[in-house]
Amino acid sequence: MRAAVLAGLLAALPAAAQTMSIEDYEPKSTLVVPEHSVTRAKYPFIDVHNHQNIGMSSEDLDRLVKSMDALNMRVMVNLSGTSGAPLANGVRTAERYPGRLLVFANLDFSGIDEPGWGGRAVAQLEADVKAGAKGLKIFKNFGMTVKDAKGERVHVDDPRLDPVFEKCAELKIPVLIHTAEPASFFEPQDRFNERWLELKQFPRRARPPDQYPPWETLIGEQHRLFAHHPGTIFIDAHLGWLGGNLARLGKLLDERPNVYTEIGAVLAELGRQPRFAREWFIRHQDRVLFGKDIWEPSEYWVYFRVLETGDEYFDYYRKRHAFWKMYGLELPDDVLRKLYYKNALRILPSIDASAFPK
Repeated sequence: MRAAVLAGLLAALPAAAQTMSIEDYEPKSTLVVPEHSVTRAKYPFIDVHNHQNIGMSSEDLDRLVKSMDALNMRVMVNLSGTSGAPLANGVRTAERYPGRLLVFANLDFSGIDEPGWGGRAVAQLEADVKAGAKGLKIFKNFGMTVKDAKGERVHVDDPRLDPVFEKCAELKIPVLIHTAEPASFFEPQDRFNERWLELKQFPRRARPPDQYPPWETLIGEQHRLFAHHPGTIFIDAHLGWLGGNLARLGKLLDERPNVYTEIGAVLAELGRQPRFAREWFIRHQDRVLFGKDIWEPSEYWVYFRVLETGDEYFDYYRKRHAFWKMYGLELPDDVLRKLYYKNALRILPSIDASAFPK
């Protein structure tokens, strides 16, 4: 009986409604509230989390810098620096615009269990820094899919990498480390998973337990790494995937003075908790950096709007990351300046501070 009633109700719907799926549903809000379009940051800023082709041409660099200028981005950190000759060539290309594009080196984990790997990795890092690298980027494959010759997963706090992190402390270069992914990707794909729609549309993003370690295992390894190398400056990428639990992230920052974080690709978490996020930014204003991740200039506008305005109930720039609306944090000017450039200047001393307001 119930099935028959439901079938009757569905049949009464317009044809478009009968065929529409949840993926198609994009309701337009009828709410009318003040709007402030912000296409240029209030202060010049440093993006510490970006990815560009290290082998870009001079013409590509010209276009990139023009787009940076339009956003008021003074410095971009290219985390995809690779190593060796490609890195050195990329640094030379960037010298066309001195101080505008910094490059971070990357590690090659092949042969990690061979005798002398640590020494070779350190020597290559030293060479890359001499060639112009300003930091080290650790990608998310480390901890999840990097394996040794025995087929064993290389843990984030694997002691074989200790010489590398100690060398970073000696060279006074930061390590921007991406560990794990959103916790929802590791959880069952059921009706309780708030990233269910994204995982349905992009099933390869799921991290099932028969193929990947648990999220808490990865995060625990990362936090032990921070504790084991107190002299090394770490930038915990993507708010350490704790944007949905800022209290826990704040506790980490309180306990580990060598750890910073950045907001790349996690704006959706901040924009849905504006009051608490604003308080959190004020409390931890000396430890958070600006980052974006994927290079798409118009998406920065949503970052600016969330950080600078008090606007309510506006769209995130991608449906797949958030089906909820954004709210502005309206951060105080002194907090904005630290987020946009002052904190980065402190851990990237090669940047010309005279290019920024006092």
